[in-house]
Amino acid sequence: MLRSPLRKRVTATVALAAISTLALAGCTTANPGTSTGGSASGPQTVTIYGPDTGTEATELNASWATWAKDNKITITYSGDANFTTNIATKIQGSDLPDIGMFPQPGLLSAAIASGKVSPLSSATTASVKNNFSADWQGYVSSGGKLYATPLDANVKGYVWYSPADFKKWGITVPTTYAELVTDIQTIQSKTGKAPWCAGFSSGTASGWPGADFLAEVVLSSAGASTYDAWVKGTTKFTDPAIDKSFTLLGQILKNPKFVNAGFGNVSSINSTKFGDVATKLANGSCALTNQATFLEASFATTKTKAGAIPKVGPDGDIWAFPLPSVTAGSNAVVGGGDFAAGFNSKSATQKVMTYLSSAAWANSLITVKNASFISANKGVDATKEADPLLQSAIKTLQDPNTTFRFGADDAMPSVVENAFWKGMVGWVNGQSSAAVEAQIQASRASN
Repeated sequence: MLRSPLRKRVTATVALAAISTLALAGCTTANPGTSTGGSASGPQTVTIYGPDTGTEATELNASWATWAKDNKITITYSGDANFTTNIATKIQGSDLPDIGMFPQPGLLSAAIASGKVSPLSSATTASVKNNFSADWQGYVSSGGKLYATPLDANVKGYVWYSPADFKKWGITVPTTYAELVTDIQTIQSKTGKAPWCAGFSSGTASGWPGADFLAEVVLSSAGASTYDAWVKGTTKFTDPAIDKSFTLLGQILKNPKFVNAGFGNVSSINSTKFGDVATKLANGSCALTNQATFLEASFATTKTKAGAIPKVGPDGDIWAFPLPSVTAGSNAVVGGGDFAAGFNSKSATQKVMTYLSSAAWANSLITVKNASFISANKGVDATKEADPLLQSAIKTLQDPNTTFRFGADDAMPSVVENAFWKGMVGWVNGQSSAAVEAQIQASRASN
């Protein structure tokens, strides 16, 4: 089981609307960090409120159960599919849990700005600084203080392929984006067919796979500073750096010889559901696609040419490698994750926060039976992860040379995000990069 991409996508979208609500709250109420909530030596209860429900909520509860029992703390978790809307209401009304789990850094930042989030204790601060990279620390910092701890993480931008076919075609995993394009050309010349498949169809969110793909290219080609400025709006969609990324992406997605394997021409990308590429990869109709780790779940309902469910692994029927960077030696990764923030300074709350920031909890999280959670915590033992794909993702996140950023569209205002998705659909339908860039930028100007 892998975490639902739709839950993450919808959560991020709603979060942006909730941010504006939180912003209205401002700093009108002082941080309620003085409650004590019972004896520090006796049994205590800590409430945690977050967006995970169902199986994922069960996995979270299992991840801290032993520690909580050993430390005489009862952790009560409440999952809410409408967390991003309801947390804004709770913050405005001071109806707060002890700890909130935030699925989007912008929403967390707005909560911190409200004045309701307690700064981390010295123990948790030290733990976060020890266990997470500067990129991750940046998402939980404000005014020189740390207010939250990163929790789980996910990685986008994997290129899926068949190891056996690569060997047959004499191709090795590329180390740069240019090598990837060359490999696509090699496969096309050897097979006489389009090698790459893609799907942008996702209901009202159609186009997001293209936005994610472009964000990956922007980060690897323009670098973190330009990427961050682009997310904030100081670098425009019409900027040469963003235009260059459209050109690079077009080398694959706008080339009629390269796409859309198993589905049709370039325009068929928009009518293809984002998860349907798994079927074509499994049966060999498609040689390559770009999609996040969650695509692995789709292979469970597909069949190989031989009629078997494909095995996912380095020696299996299907495997994946991170999208190679435009600049050789660079390791730029786009993804997502959740954060925990405390709303008071009770000793039990701070003790749970310290645990959630620790390598001990991160290792417990990834070893919950059948769990799909991973973490960027440096102390995670990747060998404890049973799924080879998720093990690979953990190693990518832990690599000190990795530059990590949240998906750009998820961090932009909702009106810009929606224009971004629609722009990618129009781009695939034949609109010029310049026209699409101008249209998306116009939404930014009106926001």
